[in-house]
Amino acid sequence: MKRGSTLFLKIAVILMGVPVLALCIFLVPEIANFAAELYPDIAFINYLVLIDLYAAAIPFYFALYQAFKLLSYIDKNKAFSKISVRALKKIKYCAITISGVYVIGMPLFYLMAEMDDAPGIIVIGMVIIFASIVIAIFAAVLQKLLQEAIDIKSENDLTV
Repeated sequence: MKRGSTLFLKIAVILMGVPVLALCIFLVPEIANFAAELYPDIAFINYLVLIDLYAAAIPFYFALYQAFKLLSYIDKNKAFSKISVRALKKIKYCAITISGVYVIGMPLFYLMAEMDDAPGIIVIGMVIIFASIVIAIFAAVLQKLLQEAIDIKSENDLTV
């Protein structure tokens, strides 16, 4: 594969991380403060919101790192190797983790949506859960296909 196409994808991976970093720095504390204003009786709700949203950001960045490594393997002509399969496996687990974190955090989103009368918050949470599940399934399919291609390649290398 040409280096230019993987360079474009590497830039795209980096550009995917920048807005999420900006959201984590600027918007997440505001969301936590907003939740604390909505429920002043529950003193620790802002910490729960912070933990939930930052806990989802950690596997997101780890998955971006694995995607970057996978693109580097492609550049080095190591796309059909066990390390590529491991990178896809880690991406799959990260997507499952993100989905799980948001499923656990949905009661918080429900509380915020109920008090603020904004059902869009729940819809956003559901979209993130669904997108993470789709990414996990896609990574699992790619992992299986790549593993089968590696098995076929090693079988052909042994016969020749």
